[in-house]
Amino acid sequence: MNRKDPKPSDDLRRQLQLLKLPFLLEHFEELAGKAAADQWSHVEFLARLIEGEANLRQDRACQRRIKDARFPVLKTLEQFEFTWPTKINRPAIQNLFRLKFIEDKANAILIGGVGLGKTHLATALGLAACYAGIRVRFATAIDIINGLSAAQNAGRLAKELRNYTRPGLLVVDELGYLPIDKRGADLLFQIISGRYERGSIVLTTNKVYKHWPSIFNNDSTLTSAILDRVLHHAETVIIEGKSYRMKDRIEP
Repeated sequence: MNRKDPKPSDDLRRQLQLLKLPFLLEHFEELAGKAAADQWSHVEFLARLIEGEANLRQDRACQRRIKDARFPVLKTLEQFEFTWPTKINRPAIQNLFRLKFIEDKANAILIGGVGLGKTHLATALGLAACYAGIRVRFATAIDIINGLSAAQNAGRLAKELRNYTRPGLLVVDELGYLPIDKRGADLLFQIISGRYERGSIVLTTNKVYKHWPSIFNNDSTLTSAILDRVLHHAETVIIEGKSYRMKDRIEP
């Protein structure tokens, strides 16, 4: 019994698998048929294949960035209800979504009471940055401090610090909701200082700046140092109103 010679397409499949080109592997026969039917040039056929492979890689890279960011949930600007807060600078928010502040290594601070969408907007900004090809890390202020404290105890603080200083955007959520002791304040300062003019921060807080000393163990010197770095290049957005989560109980 004579062995059949392998088809050229079989060899091509093995080579595409070896080169890890999944889009080409899955679609080259389909696009070859379209190329023949529509009389594409060789260059156009190749361009369609490469475009598909590039798009697939970009999509996968974006999904990795979203996963690595560790968002609690995914939110978008389109889902935000601007009509609920009694005070919000909508043009300023929309301008932040141009992401120019990230390019400028500047910061964005969202200040307001609970249930007004600060975390929603911060998450949406982080997600938009991921889609724009920017590495993002999302964490609450307390989670950052607890993680750094544990790393310091284990002798790996420098490595843990890099997790928060290297991404192009760091989202620090819920600053001021729980008290921070001197050690925690010092650790958070290292993050802020390490990112100063090197990477952007989106920060949400329920406290206006004059009350920030109460966040940092009433250490006015440390608070001034933090504010100096956070606000040097920053956009502040104040959000006022009643909690959206209490909406059904508030309305008659």
